[in-house]
Amino acid sequence: MRKKDPAARAAEETALETEDAEERAADRDFFDWMQTLTAVLVVVVLVFTFFFMVISVSGSSMYPTLHDGDIMLVQRIGYTPQAGDIVVLRKESFYDEAIVKRCIAVAGQEVEIDYEENRVYIDGVVLEEDYLNFTNEGLSGQYGDDYMVEKDSMVYSDFIVPEGCIFVMGDNRNGSSDSRTAELGMVDTRYVIGGVLAVFFPFDRAALFS
Repeated sequence: MRKKDPAARAAEETALETEDAEERAADRDFFDWMQTLTAVLVVVVLVFTFFFMVISVSGSSMYPTLHDGDIMLVQRIGYTPQAGDIVVLRKESFYDEAIVKRCIAVAGQEVEIDYEENRVYIDGVVLEEDYLNFTNEGLSGQYGDDYMVEKDSMVYSDFIVPEGCIFVMGDNRNGSSDSRTAELGMVDTRYVIGGVLAVFFPFDRAALFS
């Protein structure tokens, strides 16, 4: 049998070693990529478990700002409710699931609701609310031109928000059960889950909230 030329044998061995090295490098790259992907997924899960949450709107109490079925991004950790914010809260004695409302006033603020004029006063100043359902759209025309009708269940109209609480209402005033009623009333801030940062689905309704 003819012996292989030493140079050819060396070249073959070098090629095999190079191929093995490339395979090991590819394996290391794949392992590193999987480690990175796993770490990213863990971070994302932790962030969305403790810092943020995704929740959908149920109902029309926040129409026209929010529509039934809108998907929202909500900040949880480090959030403090401020007047004007859209908040997600849960008070089981009022409703089993989380609800979405607008924070109208915080602790220490005086609120006066003038149903005859369809106005809300905060510390004596008219609250500018360009986000309301002024036309009562979706409410079967039962309220006429009054977009904030006082109902029998509404017991709060002139008050100071107590410490540790906020006062909330829906933007669809005639279609919202909120802090005006004794059932919900002043909302203990411990019931607040977080503040709405954005709507991101459906895409044609995507919006950011400050």
